[in-house]
Amino acid sequence: MKVLVATEKPFATVAVDGIRKVVEDAGYELELLEKYQAKSELLAAVANADALIIRSDVIDAEVFDAAKNLKIVVRAGAGYDNVDLASATTHNVVVENTPGQNSNAVAELVFGMAVMAVRNNYNGTSGTELKGKRLGLQAYGQVGRNVARIANGFGMEVSAFDPYCPDEVMTNDGVKPVHSVDDLYSGNDVVSIHIPATPETRKSIGYFNLTNMPLGGVVVNTARKEVIDEDGLAKALRERTDLRYVADVKPDNAEALKEEFGGRVFFTPKKMGAQTSEANINAGIAAANQVVAYLRDGVNKFQVNK
Repeated sequence: MKVLVATEKPFATVAVDGIRKVVEDAGYELELLEKYQAKSELLAAVANADALIIRSDVIDAEVFDAAKNLKIVVRAGAGYDNVDLASATTHNVVVENTPGQNSNAVAELVFGMAVMAVRNNYNGTSGTELKGKRLGLQAYGQVGRNVARIANGFGMEVSAFDPYCPDEVMTNDGVKPVHSVDDLYSGNDVVSIHIPATPETRKSIGYFNLTNMPLGGVVVNTARKEVIDEDGLAKALRERTDLRYVADVKPDNAEALKEEFGGRVFFTPKKMGAQTSEANINAGIAAANQVVAYLRDGVNKFQVNK
């Protein structure tokens, strides 16, 4: 059977070597499609693939239609909104992610961006410290838990809102549970967003949330741009000149926001949360192990479509 690694943004060489070893030691063939420029290249490559490992590559109905032998897609990373789950299910293809493999990398980026924001982008003016500030986590999964761990070292007071996580899990970590999004934003100096983009969460964060934050509030978004109501964000920043928004997910109106609000906003040029060698290696090898486990034994522990 053939395992295709299709990555417009390739894995590090050491990660590819690890993936190859896992796949070939299991007796399967590995094929690489890296830095492809056209979707037609992907469509041709998946035609005879039994398994597919991707990063942020878009896998839609057209890809599934072309992949007649495909049995499993593994997204090397936590987010999987780049995969059409409904189409995968229709084509009887299992989709998995690799939760936790890049969570520390994303959590460290949260603090890199938060420190930059409260220090006014290091522009020479006086800023503030994170010690003693209140940090709210919107979702308490693997990334949120790593953010909480690092926040303890900064001496921050941490709370979290996650309707899918039991309160005792948070309290055991020294994190205060809150039970509404409104309370999360109104009760914290810094809010870090870690929710996926779903029909329920798209454009769910906007004007009301940001304007309810205390003076000098900072929002850090390392999740997905789709969860932000960009018009509401702009309106909030316009009315509250003390607010700041920094994101690892460049919004559609990024240039307009930067022009109007200057250093109060910051966006990475591309998704950087998982862009460390450690996360790259961890996620890639985990994806390979999950592919082998499914093809060989039918293990689907991390399946995200049903």
